[in-house]
Amino acid sequence: MSRRVFLATALIVLASAFVPAFAADGPVATPITEGTDYIVISDGKPFATPVKGKVEVVEVFGYTCPHCAHFQPELSAWLRTRAKQVNFVPLAAPFGGYWQPYAKAFYAAQTLGVAEKSHDAMFLALHTDGSLPLHDPSVGELGTFYARYGVDPAKFAATYEGDDATARMRKAAEFIQRSDVDGTPTLVVAGKYKVLGRGFKDMLRIADALIVRERAGKTR
Repeated sequence: MSRRVFLATALIVLASAFVPAFAADGPVATPITEGTDYIVISDGKPFATPVKGKVEVVEVFGYTCPHCAHFQPELSAWLRTRAKQVNFVPLAAPFGGYWQPYAKAFYAAQTLGVAEKSHDAMFLALHTDGSLPLHDPSVGELGTFYARYGVDPAKFAATYEGDDATARMRKAAEFIQRSDVDGTPTLVVAGKYKVLGRGFKDMLRIADALIVRERAGKTR
């Protein structure tokens, strides 16, 4: 075998060795360190009812948070390759002040069954086209936004002020508090681990490693 053919063959073999890592449609385990990459939540529990074969990943976000708006496309792309492994749960943080109306709007939209299909558009309305105000939106303005998704504005207003949306928001606030989440966007894996990370891609890398750990039944 000539040196040229040998080198070409070696390169093909070497390249094929890396294909699974790049072509994988699921999480990949990488080294992670407690305290640097994630924090263990004391007595942490999942937010939602467990789904067999899937690991819960909660994103605590805020519609008015520009970082969340920037994270959303990367998170969406990541989730498209994690559908078989992940039970994704978005939670709008009702931190108070101008966070509160949009958090309540999210839970009203959940109650009405339009939260998922309107999610990306809400970020665009706030951070791209400015069709909604960042501060103090009226119930009428929010109702007009959700009317695009077939929701009667009067029904939205009633749901926004109703017990179901309020209960959903309260449950989310309790989870956020016991998980010691004080900023957005934040990922919480399996209710046990608060992801840290140095940027969006690093957050998703750490989440992947924790998902692999949970699926393997390992701790810490």
